[in-house]
Amino acid sequence: MTGAGSAHNLGSPWPVGMGSLLFREATEADIEVLQSFRNDPDVNRFMVRTHVEPDDLRREWLAVPDSATDYSCVVERDGQVVAMGFLDIVDGSGQPGRPAGTDSLIGYIVRPGAAGQGVGSATARALLQAAFDRLGLRRVTAAANLDNVASVRVLEQAGMRRERHAVKALWHRELGWVDEVEYAMLDEEWAARTSWPDGNAT
Repeated sequence: MTGAGSAHNLGSPWPVGMGSLLFREATEADIEVLQSFRNDPDVNRFMVRTHVEPDDLRREWLAVPDSATDYSCVVERDGQVVAMGFLDIVDGSGQPGRPAGTDSLIGYIVRPGAAGQGVGSATARALLQAAFDRLGLRRVTAAANLDNVASVRVLEQAGMRRERHAVKALWHRELGWVDEVEYAMLDEEWAARTSWPDGNAT
């Protein structure tokens, strides 16, 4: 998360309800539970940043409402936080003079006990909806370790297409050098969608 110092200049895309899930900004009351599963070894096994200091996590999450680029959220179900979603606005690549703040990077972490219940896929969809429909961005990307089968499945179920496969690009402390894949979606692809791969209407 970037945590820039000026307030959200596009307006927050949260809160949003999707079925039994509520996507909203984090509060002080959420920090302890976010910390508990953010640093869980099973959760962060495939993450590059495998540990976050409690003070850093608190500062980063509580800075989100005042950021011009960080639109991350927590995911609540039945009054409990079951996941966190990350959405950072970035500049696209290109020559000087290119438009600024047109792209975003997304990611997600699902709490143990909520995995395998569609929470990750719903979070990815909510982040895409926020990026395109609420923030008016043109391109969204997400990266995953190729060996992280669950995360790859989430991105594909969200309708994103694989456009990069970097061979032995990431160092993993248990597996050594592993492959990384990147998925993307453009605003026109989002607008053209009529259903998700599982058949649910958009």
